[in-house]
Amino acid sequence: MPPERVVWQPPGAQTELFGDDAPSFDTNLDYRPPVPRAYFELAEQAVYHRSPQRYDALYRLLYRLVNGEPELLEVASDPEVSRVRSLSQAVRRDVHKTHAFVRFRRVESEEGERFVAWHRPDHPILELAAPFFRDRFPNMCWSILTPDESCYWDGQRLLYGPGAPRSAAPESDELEELFLTYYRSIFNPARLNLPAMQAEMPAKHWSTLPEARVMGELMRESPERVREMLEAPKSAAQAFLPRTETLPELTRAAKSCEACPLHEPATQVVFGEGPDRAELMLVGEQPGDEEDLQGRPFVGPAGKVLDEALAQAGISRAGVYVTNAVKHFKFEPRGKRRLHQRPRVGEVVACRAWLDAELRVVKPRVIVCLGNTAAQSFVGSRFNLQRYRGRIFQQPWAEAWLATYHPAAILRAPTAEARAETWTTLVADLRKARAFLLGELATPTESLESR
Repeated sequence: MPPERVVWQPPGAQTELFGDDAPSFDTNLDYRPPVPRAYFELAEQAVYHRSPQRYDALYRLLYRLVNGEPELLEVASDPEVSRVRSLSQAVRRDVHKTHAFVRFRRVESEEGERFVAWHRPDHPILELAAPFFRDRFPNMCWSILTPDESCYWDGQRLLYGPGAPRSAAPESDELEELFLTYYRSIFNPARLNLPAMQAEMPAKHWSTLPEARVMGELMRESPERVREMLEAPKSAAQAFLPRTETLPELTRAAKSCEACPLHEPATQVVFGEGPDRAELMLVGEQPGDEEDLQGRPFVGPAGKVLDEALAQAGISRAGVYVTNAVKHFKFEPRGKRRLHQRPRVGEVVACRAWLDAELRVVKPRVIVCLGNTAAQSFVGSRFNLQRYRGRIFQQPWAEAWLATYHPAAILRAPTAEARAETWTTLVADLRKARAFLLGELATPTESLESR
């Protein structure tokens, strides 16, 4: 039926537009015209738009697709294609905002604990948005109320019902202050973008967002907090650095470092060691149990593996400066044993001033990071060892910088085959560092900072 002959009406409307001339249809036709999958992907979203013309827009597009224009959806400039895409995009944005702005409040009832949220989307999109909350909170009983419809998850299935007013949902609960404390702690004043915030967080949602209560306060404090962040030392260990930076002075000063809580349970600080003008610097994660007891880096089982790997790569450890990103041993007591624990980002940052001082004194030509934590201490938490291992990069700290496996990875490998493979890779990467020092490899031009 041509679109011009079709009239779309809301459910329940009674009218006699056609009178006795109303067309009849044979609903038993077997003919099913081919329709591109992309049309259904658009229609499944656009049909939830609030516009009364949505069915007309979808039907006009459908009619043209099955009547001689099968490639129509590829014509982005076509007004009817653009119209349907606009409807679909608006619905997707509304679903995204629902996922972002729904806030549940805890309610105690005869049936037990429930969580209720009230939200006002632009379109009746709860059927599209609710599965996200079902998958995220499968063990909670929750309800989302909107003016158009409501949804209830009982732990097994999603149930839909009529809409509800704002008064049907609680205004707050006892968890709200805890949430606001959390929100204040994660708020980053340096990333405040007021125009973007106003565009992404429409005023109509403010009444249901508990964080809106403190946004004014946080925005007023932002300039001062940013200034404090810029003036504050980047590493807490900065306060413990000596005035004269030599390796003996740094080693002596590090013994009194209390920049992070790791100094309390550790036996002693484990500073780097090696020539003060070493061309090659190896940086590990942190000292282990043996290193903590002896006060020297890489003297335990992983250190013995490193010595063997250096020897096989043709590198004398005596000419290498060896250190760690974190200078104290972090561990978990297990009876008489102390089990290694990975340092947190804050602990790595707190210790960074010591590593920076070592770099300034030693001035290595090549830096090899042993393990992901050591590499991330230089280039950030997005660094992925599996992706970038063995590649030489240009960095401000040295002529060449690369990352490889930590020797401990060989000891932890689950099979002999995995141990052999990791060993071969470690030796190959150390040989690559030696080749660069000997002038056998060109100076790298690729930098991780641009990634």
